[in-house]
Amino acid sequence: MKSLLKFITCGSVDDGKSTLIGHMLYEAKLLFADQERALELDSRLGSRGGKIDYSLLLDGLLAEREQGITIDVAYRYFTTDHRSFIVADTPGHEEYTRNMAVGASFADLAIILVDATKGVITQTKRHTRICALMGIKHLVLAVNKMDLVGFDPKKFEAIKQEFAKLTAEFHFESIQVIPVSATEGDNITKKSPNTPWYEGLALLPYLENAEVHQTDDTKQFMMPIQRVCRPDHTFRGFQGQIEAGTIAVGDELTTLPSREKAKVKRILVTDQDRNSAHAGQPVTIQLDREVDVSRGCVFTKDTQIQEADSFSATILWMDDSVLQPGKNYLVKVGTKVLPGTVTAINHKIDINTGNTVPADHIVKNELAKCEFTLSDDIVFDSFEKNKSIGGFILIDRVTNMTSACGVIDEALQSSDKGAQSLAEVTRDVRAEQKGQNPLTIWFSGPASATASLAKEVEKRLVARGYHTMLLENGAGESPQRLAEVAKLMNDAGLVALVAADAAYAGARELIGDSFIEIGAEARKASVVEDASDVVKRVVKHLIHNQDMDYSI
Repeated sequence: MKSLLKFITCGSVDDGKSTLIGHMLYEAKLLFADQERALELDSRLGSRGGKIDYSLLLDGLLAEREQGITIDVAYRYFTTDHRSFIVADTPGHEEYTRNMAVGASFADLAIILVDATKGVITQTKRHTRICALMGIKHLVLAVNKMDLVGFDPKKFEAIKQEFAKLTAEFHFESIQVIPVSATEGDNITKKSPNTPWYEGLALLPYLENAEVHQTDDTKQFMMPIQRVCRPDHTFRGFQGQIEAGTIAVGDELTTLPSREKAKVKRILVTDQDRNSAHAGQPVTIQLDREVDVSRGCVFTKDTQIQEADSFSATILWMDDSVLQPGKNYLVKVGTKVLPGTVTAINHKIDINTGNTVPADHIVKNELAKCEFTLSDDIVFDSFEKNKSIGGFILIDRVTNMTSACGVIDEALQSSDKGAQSLAEVTRDVRAEQKGQNPLTIWFSGPASATASLAKEVEKRLVARGYHTMLLENGAGESPQRLAEVAKLMNDAGLVALVAADAAYAGARELIGDSFIEIGAEARKASVVEDASDVVKRVVKHLIHNQDMDYSI
């Protein structure tokens, strides 16, 4: 059986990643005749002036072909006489760094392309750090466009030395540097006569012979539970993929976090009984006795795996919004998902130098060391030992989008540490926890207009991730009472929306600067349009504390 190598191509935009893989497939005769014909026809619309545009084999989106760049991650399976491959062609543009990180998360080896005319640039450094973060241990530096520098060995050597300095701080097990021309085919599938000074293998032969696999069969058994299978009262099995080690009928397992022990009664792979199973196989396991197990628990033979409700981690922030301490997310480690809070940002990591930089917020595509507190204990291990329970993602609780990916560095003593550092819980502390400035939005005007507008504005604010409370003038509530309750809501860190029949002169004095008034008129204009305008103005206040009473 052929071994499988999973690898990615990464580097800056227009470094030739898609062209490199496309040319490799073309030269190695790994395309069907109709694919070759389609490539020749499509190349008329490509970016090489009618010549064969090999990048079109992987750039499948219309926007990618029009712009000549990669946007999405393109996966391609191919096989040679020596090995099978899955390649993820990842985007180089900084805007799509999150897509590159997704591709890196599955790979054993990374091909990092560098334009010989530009050398090592910021995006090269960013991708190298992401590869290290994602646990990739083997790199190939493909110095592309050597034809544009006349296949100059001095230029090649200078880039090689610069990359060696960049990677010195990491623990890559192998780094191979290869001079190539993705468009002309030099050193892609065979040695090029244009580089007699290069003594190594061409790219494809190197990939066929690269020794990158560390068998997970020799590690301690570990399997996160994905599902409890109970089709009827006679059967109860636990399903998941074995992430490390082997398991056999009769073996004793420990269930985490309960630490109950039981022996394996039966192993099923698909619907077939097996005496044993190994890493990488999805299985159903039956035990000899009942144990407390649900999705997110872990079967293991290693009782040294940790449990904690707080940890420090290195993350890649992938969200358009800014990360600030105090914001709540869903944290997914293995198959377990729990609510969690970013309790502290320790520092950012400078992409160019690797130095730590003090920070109180993180923006898109930045690396940072942060601290997290979860609602309950979670089972995890070091990323070096177990990727599946050593890495995690942050999920935005409002949009359900992945906001960050990261690796766990170490457990913290207790989630109570943050509480001990607080002298008292103040309005500012509550506001920081929610990531917003407390505010009262007072809607005055006809009841029908204020109520409908306030409700629509609240829906839009909640959709943006703000924490709100709507107060309506029902059952004869006095404006003064509404103002007092709104102030309490502000003290709790909330945005209070008050739908009142009329303005209240004492409200501003009672609530203070966190107060804006909106005069709503009964008119034919759309409530949705009005709400959109209000939200734009309110968000400016929430972010910049701008004062802006107005009427609509």
